[in-house]
Amino acid sequence: MTLDVSHVSRSFGGVHASQDVTMQIAPGKIVGLIGPNGAGKTTLVNLITGVLRLDSGSVTIDGEDVSTRTIVGVARSGVSRTFQNVRLLHDSTVLENVTLGLARHEKSSVLECILGLPAARRERQAMEAEAMRILDDVGMAAYAHHTASGLAYGHQRRVEIARAIAVRPKYILLDEPVAGMNDVEAAELGELFKSFAQSGIGILLIEHNMRFVNALCSHLYVLNTGKIIAEGSPSEITRNPTVVAAYLGA
Repeated sequence: MTLDVSHVSRSFGGVHASQDVTMQIAPGKIVGLIGPNGAGKTTLVNLITGVLRLDSGSVTIDGEDVSTRTIVGVARSGVSRTFQNVRLLHDSTVLENVTLGLARHEKSSVLECILGLPAARRERQAMEAEAMRILDDVGMAAYAHHTASGLAYGHQRRVEIARAIAVRPKYILLDEPVAGMNDVEAAELGELFKSFAQSGIGILLIEHNMRFVNALCSHLYVLNTGKIIAEGSPSEITRNPTVVAAYLGA
């Protein structure tokens, strides 16, 4: 049971954004993806999640090929993500943003919701209660009825992570989740990510903060110009001369 990226490639004109990339994320593990800006890390996340189509290769989730599925189809297969730039519904409340993550599990029809039928109301109340539990887990319950646009940057990050967890994923892809945060804020999120992994969620962590990455990840992949140039434990990667030359020594 793993998320497998197998020999994935994608080009844009003459630019090879991903070149024969192979990697694996196991349940309950935090795997790191590092590399210089422009290496193709976010492009790879977009390929995994169905935002972009593959030119070749495959993505499988627990043995099920999802390579040709839409964004919604991949999400339904158990993958959620956060974004390099926070993407929330800024005019909606924190609670509404997180409840949105639960929407794909909703059983009531649109008509039942519009009519306000008792079953639909009960389901909505249950979803909001679950969203509140998730907000409590990420330390944001006190902000449930605040508008997302009024939150500080670090709090917006937490709300986006809460929404990703509300999807009830098997795997979550975190794209630079602690960018712009101080060490204390990053450490708090690190503990949160550990708790996700302990609950059985597989995590792909894309991050430039190497101290943060080394503290959390059991295995690292290094991407440069769209290619995996090394993989191994954090200690192996930090001693790898190819990685030092391409990224860590910069």
